[in-house]
Amino acid sequence: MSDAAVRLILVPRSVRIASINVNGIRAAARNGMLAWLDDAGVDIMALQEVRATQEQLRDSLPEGWTIVNDEALAKGRAGVAVVSRDDTVEVRRVLGDDALDSAGRWIEADFDIDGERLAVVSAYVPTGEAGTAKQDAKWAFLDAMEARMSRLAEESPLALIMGDLNVGHRELDIRNWKGNVKRAGFLPRERAYFDRFLGPRGDAVTGADGSSGVGLGWVDVGRASAGEVDGPYTWWSSRGKAFDNDTGWRIDYHLATPALAERASGYRVVRAPSWDTRWSDHAPVVADYRLGL
Repeated sequence: MSDAAVRLILVPRSVRIASINVNGIRAAARNGMLAWLDDAGVDIMALQEVRATQEQLRDSLPEGWTIVNDEALAKGRAGVAVVSRDDTVEVRRVLGDDALDSAGRWIEADFDIDGERLAVVSAYVPTGEAGTAKQDAKWAFLDAMEARMSRLAEESPLALIMGDLNVGHRELDIRNWKGNVKRAGFLPRERAYFDRFLGPRGDAVTGADGSSGVGLGWVDVGRASAGEVDGPYTWWSSRGKAFDNDTGWRIDYHLATPALAERASGYRVVRAPSWDTRWSDHAPVVADYRLGL
């Protein structure tokens, strides 16, 4: 068969990619994640708050998955992973300089999808606490993330940063936003980072805190898909009846380079049907991407 004929029969491949804060992979696997995974048709997963060694992570998942991970320095805390049906071609675990504690919070994995290079990041931004050292660590992480996002977009035109980013970008992203404007997760300075992440590349951006910066040009696939609506939320507090009343936060994201965002479809937040059927306090965030064009 000629090369021309081969090109004629090649079709784009739909790759289903999910981001999930599992809140402990071993507990999630026991409580229903594997049943969900059986039917989800997922090809690549970005996992956060894994809280396990690579051996424990491998034992928690069915056979057939390729696993790359980064453990937190503190045992049983944080932890990120990229789990896939395809083999990785390159893995990076460093974000920022040696002064930044990003262990268990950032991992990049590159894939060759039918001749196209795809960079996938699983990120777990620190929760922070306004006015404390925990918030200082969050600022440092967001600074390093902003610098890396600029470089990554240049290195990898098809790139996807996913994870529990622990910031609600806009008022639409938090049901009770008025009660949280002074709390970590919705501080104006935190939101300003996202204004820059998502502002048109190279354009001047005024952040929610009044700061001036430059847009990086990434696309919030969730907001682009859902439009100007409340949510859809991805995390709910355990207090009161937050889940039952859908009083949630949208803090789990798919952030894509523009070239990849154009190929996204079917974005959805897989909210459990009831509180007692959840296997994590976060919902999986899933989308399909056309690759191999």
